[in-house]
Amino acid sequence: MAVYSMTGYASAVAGVAAAASEKDRVSDPGSTASGAGPGATSGLLAEARSVNGRFLDLTVKLPEELRGLEPAIRDLVQASVKRGKVEVRLALPRETESGWPQPSPEQLSRLAYLQDAVSSWLPKAAPLSTNEALHWCARGATGGAPADEGALAVVRECIAGLKQARQREGARLVASLTERTAKLRSLAQQAVPMVPAAVQRQQQRFLDRWAEALAATDAASSVPREALQERALNEAAAYAIRIDVAEELTRLAAHLDEIDRLLAAGGELGKRLDFLIQELHREANTLGSKSSALELTAISVEMKVLIEQMREQVQNLE
Repeated sequence: MAVYSMTGYASAVAGVAAAASEKDRVSDPGSTASGAGPGATSGLLAEARSVNGRFLDLTVKLPEELRGLEPAIRDLVQASVKRGKVEVRLALPRETESGWPQPSPEQLSRLAYLQDAVSSWLPKAAPLSTNEALHWCARGATGGAPADEGALAVVRECIAGLKQARQREGARLVASLTERTAKLRSLAQQAVPMVPAAVQRQQQRFLDRWAEALAATDAASSVPREALQERALNEAAAYAIRIDVAEELTRLAAHLDEIDRLLAAGGELGKRLDFLIQELHREANTLGSKSSALELTAISVEMKVLIEQMREQVQNLE
């Protein structure tokens, strides 16, 4: 399965081909092409943009003419997007808002026929004004259903483009995360051989200080030597256990294995990766706090830098 980012942008314009064919038909009054005139969605612009968010936060901005499509548009987005702050916007073409409509002869003829039919039944009905005629021609003689379907079609195209953009960005994030997990593994492998030597060195330092403390207090004169040696070894072993970071390195490797497995499987993994990143940070912190060697401290710092970079990237995954 693909991995999707929550960041993306896409746009689509409706009715470009249809508008061209309609222009040809209007310029040729003798044409017998069928249609309702310039569709209300010709040139309609749809834009969709998304950024990271904890849940799906959808905002739909529509012109008043298409306000009734909001529930359908929400259903289309929710079927394709699971997380993120998403904004879908539809804008009527500038020509439709500020230009002059170009009614076709077929539309005008149809309006004249309908007006005659209404007048025959309602003699007192007022005739259509020029503004009303232009308004009805712009809407199209077939009503709002085809215009609504055209608007939904361009929204579908836009959402598909948004999904592809999120998928491309997700692939880049996966590559970046995989690169950083490889670097973390390399740092962990560098730390593994350092641990026994560091523990042994600190253990010997502890025993030396133990001996100095006994000599300073002259405890050997009142306590048997064998008892003092046994107590020193027990304390040194307990101290070695406290500073040993082998367990943290083992858990860190296990977390990295799980991250790589999730990235390879794909799907909705942002929240699970976020939890694993927290665990990685915990292990790196413990490695630094328990470290008794400058080399291990430096490795811990480098690990935390990489983990923080991963955390920022995981925040953008769906």
